[in-house]
Amino acid sequence: MSQGSPGDWAPLDPTPGPPAPPNPFVHELHLSRLQRVKFCLLGALLAPIRVLLAFIVLFLLWPFAWLQVAGLTEEQLQEPITGWRKTVCHHGVLGLSRLLFFLLGFLRIRVRGQRASRLQAPVLVAAPHSTFFDPIVLLPCDLPKVVSRAENLSVPVIGALLRFNQAILVSRHDPASRRRVVEEVRRRATSGGKWPQVLFFPEGTCSNKKALLKFKPGAFIAGVPVQPVLIRYPNSLDTTSWAWRGPGVLKVLWLTASQPCSIVDVEFLPVYRPSPEESRDPTLYANNVQRVMAQALGIPATECEFVESLPVIVVGRLKVALEPQLWELGKVLRKAGLSPGCVDAGTEPGRSRRISQEEFAKQLQLSDSQTVAGAFSYFQQDADGLVDFRDVALALAALSGGRSLEELTRLAFELFAEEPKEQAKEQAKGPGRLLYKDGFSTILHLLLGSPRPAARTLHAELCQAGARQGLSLCEFQDFSLHHPLHGKLFSTYLRPSQTPPASSPGSTTALANGTVQTPKQKGD
Repeated sequence: MSQGSPGDWAPLDPTPGPPAPPNPFVHELHLSRLQRVKFCLLGALLAPIRVLLAFIVLFLLWPFAWLQVAGLTEEQLQEPITGWRKTVCHHGVLGLSRLLFFLLGFLRIRVRGQRASRLQAPVLVAAPHSTFFDPIVLLPCDLPKVVSRAENLSVPVIGALLRFNQAILVSRHDPASRRRVVEEVRRRATSGGKWPQVLFFPEGTCSNKKALLKFKPGAFIAGVPVQPVLIRYPNSLDTTSWAWRGPGVLKVLWLTASQPCSIVDVEFLPVYRPSPEESRDPTLYANNVQRVMAQALGIPATECEFVESLPVIVVGRLKVALEPQLWELGKVLRKAGLSPGCVDAGTEPGRSRRISQEEFAKQLQLSDSQTVAGAFSYFQQDADGLVDFRDVALALAALSGGRSLEELTRLAFELFAEEPKEQAKEQAKGPGRLLYKDGFSTILHLLLGSPRPAARTLHAELCQAGARQGLSLCEFQDFSLHHPLHGKLFSTYLRPSQTPPASSPGSTTALANGTVQTPKQKGD
């Protein structure tokens, strides 16, 4: 069986019913021959000059950013900076920032609506977040405070600008960091106008502007009014989008700097004041603001998001990875010259057997340490660095292609099903072994890349119809093989060779978005 990128996977028949929103993680830029010639000429003449001048201005920003915080203690930086530092440095950074974007080709910033005062809306939420050029929205917002990763402090110039901005910093490596960020956001948002506004990109990552990703609740935790800010790039050719799958940083920068003129529209919507229910529930608040902004943009609001650095799309009631790690594991094993079907992956059904990395290498007959470490990292490890060999057995069975879908789902059930927890000893004719939430979530995570919490939620919904807390083999196969939507999902992710030619609609991505396009690998 050939394992590859989603572009290699043949499509299925389109799913009946209203089409779901387009895939927001993929951006494909199609240029005509004339456009290619134009970009080659302008890219050779205009882009280098623009980028060079922009970098010079970027480094000129550093003295102003440094001057504002020079000599101030950490305690003093816990309060908003005022006086001559604020006046001189703020206007210096604002003017040079506008010049920087002008030199990159953003000759016009068109503003619609009116920005609310810090008392009316302490928090600004901007969307869609589609590119590293989006900080241009800070200019018409008068340089509000931002939230950024603490690791960015070590980046030259950028770190100085974050200190100048008195940004709220979050660390990936400090478990208590997120709690401190929430407290700091609440403190600033409820300061009664003492602090400038705080600007959030609530999607948390970039998309292709065709749909809004799920809003994270961080901007809404304080329960204060927010002002939605819309960002549009109404240019004839979209060179700015920097999605998960599409042109890289240098190509986006080069193409945009090669444009004679780029336009940005920034629109301030009316202030959104939360209801009492929204003030108590940040997730509800975030979802409602997302819908308002999506309606104003004329694009769908989706549940798509990034989970553990992987893009996740929504298919029916299930969240699945756009590219499950199973596919990457297959590439690693093929590169090592290993055929998964030739590996003896025998393991006792229903019993967990923990193995080390050394045992893993021996079982798979792998000798290269780098390949072993790479393949081993695809499986969930416990505190002792061991993995459940049932996970390995199921992954190898799926990659081998030697079983039909019915046989593969039966194997998955046999590996992870358990004796009924609620079955009394005298019930001789009980329901047999059942698949509980942990086993169900493990199967979906391995085969489809589904986040475990989302899979557990779906398991609870599937079990609501019966009195048991687990699924029988018949119920599990009915879900994975015969469900009109999820059945197609399993067959698309696991059996590409059995589907029709790629000329018909309904690809892997189309199951979720109703479109024909499939993502392409970077560099294509």
